[in-house]
Amino acid sequence: MTELILQRPAPSSTRWAAVCRLDDLEECWGEAALVGREQIALFRLPGDQVHAVGNIDPRTRAAVMARGIVGSRGSLATIASPLHKEVYDLASGACLSGGEGLGAYPVRCVDGVVEVCIAA
Repeated sequence: MTELILQRPAPSSTRWAAVCRLDDLEECWGEAALVGREQIALFRLPGDQVHAVGNIDPRTRAAVMARGIVGSRGSLATIASPLHKEVYDLASGACLSGGEGLGAYPVRCVDGVVEVCIAA
């Protein structure tokens, strides 16, 4: 069992849900997934870094973040909403202009399978 990526530590009362194969994710492109009751947006960055954030745009409540614009601000990997271009940190989900942020989920890749940590 090979674990490639863990962006954030998982809380103790959680479970890991297999979402897709790493090879199913295109670099610098988002994909939406339903994990439990949560809509998430997955992003594969160069170096096989994978981030998972909420797919719901906090400003409009539309499920569009997987179609956002991947970019960066300094050393931070970012996603910009495709609707109003509000920019969020992909690692933490924080809104860089101080507004409401996105949920951010711990992610790991085990034997080529991307798993997202969700509350138990």
